[in-house]
Amino acid sequence: MAMALRRVLKHGVIPRDAAQVVGIRGFAIASKAKKGGKGAADAAKTPVLSKELKSTTVFGANILKEGSDPKLQPDSEYPEWLWHLLNKRPMLSELRRKDAKTLPYEDLKRFVKLVNRARIKEQNALTAKN
Repeated sequence: MAMALRRVLKHGVIPRDAAQVVGIRGFAIASKAKKGGKGAADAAKTPVLSKELKSTTVFGANILKEGSDPKLQPDSEYPEWLWHLLNKRPMLSELRRKDAKTLPYEDLKRFVKLVNRARIKEQNALTAKN
């Protein structure tokens, strides 16, 4: 057992008998694919979804074992902040070109944050050991 432990530490490979003793689970071995008309068999198994179902349901969003995928709701049912998540925010170079006294509060907060981040990165680059 000591030799197996030494081998694990040296090579990072756990022997099968040691894994069974410790209780480590391994990955399942993929079965070999059958030769022949694989494409035709997979096409028959794939369910065909109607366009109406695709446009009213969010597929893959269900995280529960029991239940169904959520239905899409009208835009008025969602909170207002959701529609602003993908808006482009100004970069540091754009904020530097503008007058700081005329910036809105949100842009001024972003400017201070980005300047501090750039200063920290520069200081880290100067003190880094090469």
